[in-house]
Amino acid sequence: MANKRVDEPTGTETVGHEWDGIEELNTPLPRWWLWTFYFTVAWGLAYTVAYPAWPMISKGTEGMLGWTSRGQLAEEISAADAARQTVAEKIAVTDLSKLSGNDALLQQARAGGAAAFKVNCVQCHGSGAGGNQQLGYPNLNDDDWLWGGNMSQIEYTITHGIRQEGADMRQSAMPAFEGLFDNATLSALVSHVRSLSKLEKPNAAGAAAFAENCAVCHGANGEGNRELGAPRLNDAIWLRGSSAEAIRNQVLNPKMGAMPAWGERLDPVTVKMLTVYVHSLGGGEDFVEEPAAPPVAEADGEE
Repeated sequence: MANKRVDEPTGTETVGHEWDGIEELNTPLPRWWLWTFYFTVAWGLAYTVAYPAWPMISKGTEGMLGWTSRGQLAEEISAADAARQTVAEKIAVTDLSKLSGNDALLQQARAGGAAAFKVNCVQCHGSGAGGNQQLGYPNLNDDDWLWGGNMSQIEYTITHGIRQEGADMRQSAMPAFEGLFDNATLSALVSHVRSLSKLEKPNAAGAAAFAENCAVCHGANGEGNRELGAPRLNDAIWLRGSSAEAIRNQVLNPKMGAMPAWGERLDPVTVKMLTVYVHSLGGGEDFVEEPAAPPVAEADGEE
């Protein structure tokens, strides 16, 4: 039997066990601790009755309050969808030229466009929109735009695509000059194209070949032509590389990329948000108002 006794120094009864002369006192727990423990037990029992708690064969107990984490998630998703719908409706009825005047809506459109870009565009243009020279995917962060860089022009390009089927698509083509130049003329032409962006010194033979064959699209000084989608050649931005080999290959057998007509795949609001995001990457241009045609003055004495 346990040999219980009262410890004289403390006045506390021992539990009756002894190990090598060491005895354990039967010290009672503090009253505050006991009441806290009782409260947690009561709280746990009440919780299991009020909320889902016990797993059963086919499903868990539902709880008297009827709350579930799935239900709460559904409510939060529904609220988020309603908020997005409100934003989408505002973006839908706001003209692109007026979005910049509404900072809050512009920020929301940019965020939505960034999300759409990650889903639909990073496969070609890259996660940072830096493009790929080897594959001919343009960098969207710079200041060069084949068909214009204001929001209206960007929206048109995204909507109708490039080199796709349809009358409204962006379309351009560069002829293949394979076999049309001898080696000396071709080398001179390539050297002249590189000279437009200060990569080489100009030469008369290359300038003559450029003026005869290339200036009609790219401009006399390599300034390009947005109406034709002809790239600018007199800056440091290159779609497929600035090396002599890359330019030679593009002259002889030009590679021309294509972009889907996203207006057939995405809703108009998503296209508009993509437009805002692409425009905000760094190279976006302001709207340019078309000058009004001057009135025609009537000559004296004539109707």
